[in-house]
Amino acid sequence: MNGAATMSVRAHSFLERLVMNDAEQRGKVWLEKLLDLMQIAAPVEVSTMPEIDDACWLKIVPDELTTRQVETLLGTDGKTIDAMQYLANALLNMGLAPDDRQPYTLDLADYRQQRHTVLNEQVETAIAQVRSSGQEVEMPPLSAAERRQVHTMFKAFEDLETESRGSEPNRRIFVRLRVGEG
Repeated sequence: MNGAATMSVRAHSFLERLVMNDAEQRGKVWLEKLLDLMQIAAPVEVSTMPEIDDACWLKIVPDELTTRQVETLLGTDGKTIDAMQYLANALLNMGLAPDDRQPYTLDLADYRQQRHTVLNEQVETAIAQVRSSGQEVEMPPLSAAERRQVHTMFKAFEDLETESRGSEPNRRIFVRLRVGEG
């Protein structure tokens, strides 16, 4: 068995040992184990942020972390914490029926809340530009998770529609008036 297959079997075995009926606990235990494997000692708190999304929020408590550890876990432009969040969602929901899947949001030092504020500002700017000009507006590149969040934000506006175009890492959201609305 090659190294990747061995790691996959170990990961699956570890996930099977978790309490399968408690998604929050599974997420907490998984993230604590990942941090342990990274040799980073930090507790994980579980919460929800209904004003932002319907996910189970796994918050890494930064109290005992060095500045360097926080920067390492976040990564440039949030790339590391985004990758960790992707793994959490992929592994913790593996083999589950769609209705049984639990979305997870990983946060550290309120990074996600700060990004949510920035995204709200970008959405408000795009709305104003599209409505005033009637022209399509291109938003800056965002991670896949942030694009999903922005698409969800725009669902509240019946006169506007969004579309993602391009390839990673330059995939962008375009906002325009809904056909028949201008």
